[in-house]
Amino acid sequence: MGVFVFLPFVLPLTALPIARLAEQHLHPRAATRLLSAVGAVLGLCSTLCLGLLAIVGTAQLPGNPLPDGWADPEVRAAVPHDEVVGKSAVGALLAATAACWALVARRRRVRRRALRALRGLPGGAVAVLPDETPYAHALPGGRGRIVVSTGMLAGLDSRERRVLFAHERAHLTGRHHRYLLLTGLAARANPFLRPLSSTVAYTVERWADEEAARVVGDRRVAARAVGKAALMSRPAPTLASFAAPGPVPRRVAALLGPAPVAHTWPPTFTTAGLAAWAAAAGALLSAMSSANSAVTMFLILKAATPL
Repeated sequence: MGVFVFLPFVLPLTALPIARLAEQHLHPRAATRLLSAVGAVLGLCSTLCLGLLAIVGTAQLPGNPLPDGWADPEVRAAVPHDEVVGKSAVGALLAATAACWALVARRRRVRRRALRALRGLPGGAVAVLPDETPYAHALPGGRGRIVVSTGMLAGLDSRERRVLFAHERAHLTGRHHRYLLLTGLAARANPFLRPLSSTVAYTVERWADEEAARVVGDRRVAARAVGKAALMSRPAPTLASFAAPGPVPRRVAALLGPAPVAHTWPPTFTTAGLAAWAAAAGALLSAMSSANSAVTMFLILKAATPL
């Protein structure tokens, strides 16, 4: 196993340049899917290797329930500097687990709070709350619902309302909350993946913006609606959003420009293509390193475990 067990921890350092290139040169839909997949693989691999290090560190602690053979010198020799790294990995793994659980618990609280706010309203794809505070949210779950206040609707004209509803509907049909949860968990498993998480929070908004512009058929109207809605929006007293609105000036500027070209995979010899291939290569290398470490550790522990 050797030093390869540490490779999945440092490969996410490439997340920042890859996220920036994907954000600038890929279609928002492609960027969201690529960065989410890369983040999930890198986060899972680093967690797996952290668990391997934690096993070695835990096996040396007195009173642990693990077999005594797991603390043998042969096992400890498989992990460099096991005295420091192995024991530190136990705390790091607990911290990552607690952070991931806190994220999941927060999302559950948000959903329960939203459902309580909608209790008693007629069913349907759109729920209009009689509230002068302007806000609009996409509430996932089942077919999903669009929650909008009368204050938000009053501040938009008919075409801008179409943009608003198309934008929130795109969040639901695209299952954007899943990408946000996936990258959020990855960022908590490995802090080096935070650039991917923040970029995906932006690209899902851009994805929904482009869908709204396509539905309305006028990019300038979509840009105006996004800007007005952002300027009017206020935190809802009884609702909380699953995602932040993202850098609004950049979103408006993107809508005022030409529509991005949708590629399943960008051409190789372009900036976007190189970024995509670099992300794929980093994820593959991390997966191979963690798989090699896991198999090696499994064989060592199996040999050290008494029958």
